[in-house]
Amino acid sequence: MTIRDLILQQLANGLILGSFYSLVALGYSMVYGIIKLLNFAHGDIYMIGAFVGFAALSVISGFLGAGWLGILPAMACSMLAVGILGIVIQRIAYRPLLSAPRLSILISALGVSILLYNTVMAITDGEYMAFNVGLGWKGVSMGSVYITYTQIVLVSATAVLMIALYIFVHKTMYGKAMRAISIDHDACRLMGIDVNKVIALTFCIGSALAAAAGVMAGVYYGSIHFFMGFIIGLKAFTAAVIGGIGSIPGAMVGGIVLGMLEAFGTQLPFVGSEWKDVFAFAILILLLVFRPTGILGRTEIERM
Repeated sequence: MTIRDLILQQLANGLILGSFYSLVALGYSMVYGIIKLLNFAHGDIYMIGAFVGFAALSVISGFLGAGWLGILPAMACSMLAVGILGIVIQRIAYRPLLSAPRLSILISALGVSILLYNTVMAITDGEYMAFNVGLGWKGVSMGSVYITYTQIVLVSATAVLMIALYIFVHKTMYGKAMRAISIDHDACRLMGIDVNKVIALTFCIGSALAAAAGVMAGVYYGSIHFFMGFIIGLKAFTAAVIGGIGSIPGAMVGGIVLGMLEAFGTQLPFVGSEWKDVFAFAILILLLVFRPTGILGRTEIERM
């Protein structure tokens, strides 16, 4: 394989990884931007999305097959169900603590995370579940590089979801309300904005995007398990910090950057794929030291 082929192959791998990281990182950034909460249960929301999509596909495949005609409706079902779950979690575990010390709501997020993955572990007996799809391995060849149609569709679907979110946040009234609330809750209440409703909508959208990423991961890797949200949750948090936590474009950029860094970093001498997690978190440490606001983040001054 030539240097050109190696670069193209790692670009493809980095885009796939970055797509998953970006979708999950968006939830972290949206929630942090609204209520300044590091929602560490978000990785488990991604895991729940994968299992809901698996269950939906098991039913839908009997009518529409296990190809894209069945996968896309299953993903939509997963996004809807997990979006509602996000609202329920916000209402029960987070909303009563919005005025409490930050540590209280953070501990609540950790409790939700433990609750979610232990519930799924108990239901599945901790076993891996085969995410069977009928997509095959067809694709396009460019020299020694082979990119499957599945990879192309997954990256395209991620791009569509990101563009839709960007349009929603910048072109709709609810999107403007989200941006306003991220600046000043009290002023928004005085202007007649239903702050709690907008916060619930933020959790719904972030959870739905994580669910989409979970279904995509099941399709791509072919299996799901109860602990799959732990590492990607940390990676997505890393991506959000790299891009600038609280910034939606930053989460998108951070996910792609982290995916590319992992893909190309494992090609360095003496650095194999088993070192990719070490590589990713080493980058996080360096970024926090030299640029704590991230690529697109802004320094915030908190007024007393």
